[in-house]
Amino acid sequence: MQVHSLGLEECEEEYFLIGIHTTLEDFKLAFLLNKKLGTQFYRSKKDLSFEKMKKQASFSLFNYLNLEYDFYWSLISNGSKRENQTVFNELQLAAEIKTYLIPEKKKVDFFIKIQGNIQYSFVSEIVNKIKTIDQIITSYQIDKNTLKSKDFLIF
Repeated sequence: MQVHSLGLEECEEEYFLIGIHTTLEDFKLAFLLNKKLGTQFYRSKKDLSFEKMKKQASFSLFNYLNLEYDFYWSLISNGSKRENQTVFNELQLAAEIKTYLIPEKKKVDFFIKIQGNIQYSFVSEIVNKIKTIDQIITSYQIDKNTLKSKDFLIF
């Protein structure tokens, strides 16, 4: 009797990642991207949330599905702020703690993750269009293979 075995290779999700530097609020950025790119980003019902060592971090998430080309886009905030209050000598002190989704890219304010069968030239065109928005400092494609924390982008 012959024995057949199937080798399961690591199944990595295919996507492109764009980094955006801006001081805009998430909803304003989504609005401007919709206007410039012709997308229809909408706020997700649930944020991207993580809990580590009893500390909660929540990152705003906007989604867009292009049925014509079968692309799925996500606009994700890279930073999560929360207030930490402590009592010291009867004084209540408040400190703001910032957590990053991708810690090695602390200067990136937002990520756009585009899933689907996409050409590199299409992503380059999107990056160039994003750069033309006045309130955006810069945008660029990020090589996901260089990220240590890329597992946080699987959702």
